[in-house]
Amino acid sequence: MRRLVGALLVGAAALVGGCTSMDYLLHSASGHLSLMVARRPLDAVVADPATPPDVAQRLSRVSEMRRFAAEELALPARGSYRHYVGVGRDHVVYSVVAAPALSLEPRRWCYPVVGCLSYRGFFDVARAAGEAQRLRAKGLDVYVAPVQAYSTLGWFDDPVLDTLLRGPEWSTASVIFHELAHQRLYLSGDTAFNEAYATAVQEEGERRWLARHGDGDARASHARYQRTQAGFLALVRPARERLRAIYASDRSEADKLAAKAATFAELRARFVDRRHAWGGYRGFDRWFAQDLNNAKLALVSTYNELVPRFNALLGRLGGDMEAFHREVARIGALDRDARRAALPGG
Repeated sequence: MRRLVGALLVGAAALVGGCTSMDYLLHSASGHLSLMVARRPLDAVVADPATPPDVAQRLSRVSEMRRFAAEELALPARGSYRHYVGVGRDHVVYSVVAAPALSLEPRRWCYPVVGCLSYRGFFDVARAAGEAQRLRAKGLDVYVAPVQAYSTLGWFDDPVLDTLLRGPEWSTASVIFHELAHQRLYLSGDTAFNEAYATAVQEEGERRWLARHGDGDARASHARYQRTQAGFLALVRPARERLRAIYASDRSEADKLAAKAATFAELRARFVDRRHAWGGYRGFDRWFAQDLNNAKLALVSTYNELVPRFNALLGRLGGDMEAFHREVARIGALDRDARRAALPGG
């Protein structure tokens, strides 16, 4: 699930104030600013004898990733990813996603500048848990998703966080490509469009980065990840479509809730049955072991449902990234429904 929740847009939304509670505003502002205060130039961290050798080695590659993003993916280099912050925990932000008990449409929170988002981010896990409890008390399905990086859309120079160094090198590059894509193009109020676009850029960046910089082990690691990710999406997709049909039907509420419970029970059973095909990969175990609900499926859909259509658009343009960004910007100028219709397969 790391890659499904790998990017969260929070900084610019919260820091400019407006239509959210003062408590949340202060929490978001202080959380982000604490990172900005703690950042150190990458070169200084790499040269520091106190920096662990593996961290120094990984950080020494970030400048190349940034140049690669600009030259190969037509993404803005600007000032991001020139500094480092060690946050000292596995995740930097915890994203709260909520959906009605009989709907796969996520609840949205609205902010200035970035518009309405399908999640709400917290720098403190206890605060995220408190928000989740409040939403559950209203009868909503809720998921608290851990996040390893977020973008401020160029409002600030985003630093490299130690949370980006947990996986293989290509995964660090992947997240940087995703976040820089948000700086290249962001549409206020359309989370699914933004995240699918950035995910398509990220995946193309992974392929190109590995073609130039990856060795056999890195390519094998990426191939395993792609297989498990595809297997996960293939497992979840039929359940999501079945639930959409259930919720849109004229059944009674009680019948819909019973069918929902049966669908999630079947999804978990299918996961247990098929897990062996993923070669011992256990990254989805916790996702399936915890409560399965509409909020979880909504988040998967937000990041993935439109990605094949963006990939098709990039293929139609012969892999020309600058042309791709321009065409996505043109489509993005349309209204929400027209955007979907303008993408391949619409």
